Amino acid sequence: MTNQTHSITPDQSERNLLKAERVTLILETLATLYPNPPIPLDHRDTYTLLIAVLLSAQCTDERVNQVTPALWQLADNPYSMSQQSVEDIQAIIRPCGLSPQKSKAILKLSQILVERYDGEVPDTLDALEELPGVGHKTASVVMSQGYGVPAFPVDTHIHRLAQRWGLTNGKNVAQTEKDLKRLFPKERWNDLHLQIIYYGREHCSARGCDGRVCFICRTCYPKRKHPKKTIKP
Repeated sequence: MTNQTHSITPDQSERNLLKAERVTLILETLATLYPNPPIPLDHRDTYTLLIAVLLSAQCTDERVNQVTPALWQLADNPYSMSQQSVEDIQAIIRPCGLSPQKSKAILKLSQILVERYDGEVPDTLDALEELPGVGHKTASVVMSQGYGVPAFPVDTHIHRLAQRWGLTNGKNVAQTEKDLKRLFPKERWNDLHLQIIYYGREHCSARGCDGRVCFICRTCYPKRKHPKKTIKP
């Protein structure tokens, strides 16, 4: 990476940065690289976003985007989806993995949206988490990317980078989420969640960086001599 804007002085470049300095570096670097991060999952509205995020569990966004056009042809709203069979839904989403569970969840949550919410996706975290197949991370993504409510969804990739950057102790994704929310300004959460995902894919992937390779890792920890071992959630 070149032409990056950051606030590292010559003195800082010779030592591992303090946590506050790392936070500043991360915010400035990611804002420069990804000033307007797009939502990686193709969707038409909050309902299709919800379904796409549900499908993305243990599946790549790219694969989800390949599958959802056919699913939207079958049904792109809860009223239509609630009338489909589990078998027809599963036949389309099979490439995403976990298709038996996901197809049942899609049908059931669509029926619940029709019966309880007049076909609308609820706009509270608690209500979303009560839907079949919707965990805390999925609900947080819908709140942040669908409704613009500040949230910080943490997946395994963000969990890994947060450990490499010394922002969390890495015990689990719930603790990582709390730590990141405490460190970063609330108004940056929604963009930052996406920015970290894009940075992880392009510069600090599981195999492409071991905590000593990418710009942020090198700058935060110039004295790191050994690969950073991360704790899986």
